[in-house]
Amino acid sequence: MEAIAADLLMALASGTAGAAGQQAWTSLRDLVRRRTTADAGREAPGEVQEVPSGEEEFTALDEDAGSVERARALARALALRATYDDTFRERFAAWRGAAEDAAAARTGSGNTDNSVTGGRQGTVIMGRDFHGPITFNRP
Repeated sequence: MEAIAADLLMALASGTAGAAGQQAWTSLRDLVRRRTTADAGREAPGEVQEVPSGEEEFTALDEDAGSVERARALARALALRATYDDTFRERFAAWRGAAEDAAAARTGSGNTDNSVTGGRQGTVIMGRDFHGPITFNRP
């Protein structure tokens, strides 16, 4: 299974993905802690000695959400566990889709360039991905 993006994990851990991202982070914690029948015999063939549950890596990123190394370690642990645990892979794929949707809804896609030039300006709003009404109360 392809590893999840480290920047997505960092956004979820740090809370920058909003309320939906925080919910996704909490549900990832629950998913990582949930044991499956494959957890009983956690031996992987070949050079992999033991399949990680991801709990250590999750906790480490939760403590330092800005660490790219910790985010990459969690991504690797999740991908490895999904490779050897069918039940986890299915649940993780469902979680991943929801988490990526939550992050995309929060941040949108693309860029925006804001600039104000010229003389005196009236009210100016700069930003991207506005949701809901914007009103101005003028006297």
